[in-house]
Amino acid sequence: MQAVATAALPVFALILTGWLAARGGVLGPAATDALNRYVVYLSLPALLFRAMAQADPAQMHWGFAAAFAGGIAVTFAAIALTRRRYRPLADLSIEGLAASYTNAGYMGIPLCLALLGPASLAPAVIATLLTACVLFGAAISLIEFDQHRDRSLGATLYKVARALARNPLLIAPLLGLASTLSGVAAPAGLDRYLELLAASASPCALVTIGLFLAQAQPGGAGGGVGRLVAGKLLLQPAVTAILAFLVFPMPAMWAWCAVLMSALPIGTGPFMLAQLYGRDARAASRAILLSTVLSVPTVSLLVAWISAHLPS
Repeated sequence: MQAVATAALPVFALILTGWLAARGGVLGPAATDALNRYVVYLSLPALLFRAMAQADPAQMHWGFAAAFAGGIAVTFAAIALTRRRYRPLADLSIEGLAASYTNAGYMGIPLCLALLGPASLAPAVIATLLTACVLFGAAISLIEFDQHRDRSLGATLYKVARALARNPLLIAPLLGLASTLSGVAAPAGLDRYLELLAASASPCALVTIGLFLAQAQPGGAGGGVGRLVAGKLLLQPAVTAILAFLVFPMPAMWAWCAVLMSALPIGTGPFMLAQLYGRDARAASRAILLSTVLSVPTVSLLVAWISAHLPS
């Protein structure tokens, strides 16, 4: 249980801090958007850039990406396809996204670093990219296709590509990877600046989750929300574990990181996408809240299990 006390509980404590700050009026409604934009546009990109700039491509284990992406794909399809009757493709895409969109950047990276150490930053960044860029881009493509069936496929793909090209969570790690491949390192002063900026990513992101949860509005059908939460907390980590340990060979640390990242609660992406496209966001909001609350015992148990099986 020491791993739970030292790795998992501080993460949830920071989320609780944000929730209490919002409920107590210390931070008002405007703080959620402001702090979220700080994380998305400044601190988290700095963290992702440094992680990729210091990574060794030769030590990357791409079976990790296959296992993590496989867990996403199976969960997305299982949730979306079982509700196909009389449901628009846009709504099915948001439901599939909600069941498979792990809270990687905000919660996964700090938890992996606390439990598995600095070596876990590389797989955590890959998981964040697959979630925030690949999965998010696929969901946007499906929604755009559903809403603009009369438009050409090329126009839809162009709109998606333009949105992703402006995403700092995609641009920053790609620039870091370019720095690694080119052998051109950032000057010491610039690297120190990025290090300081990146250090604020984890605490600010976790507090932001708490702020958001304090403002989340209840709603949505209980059964539908239950399916999304079960898919995220049970189905996705189970599929990822099978792929990581039985199908794609990789070091144990990478495999455990894949399972831990896939077992995290739902991130805010589905709620943001539902609001952006004018769909009903109540189910996504409720699923985010419920999955985060239920992840306190489930993730804590998983952390204890992983800690017991890590090499001493």
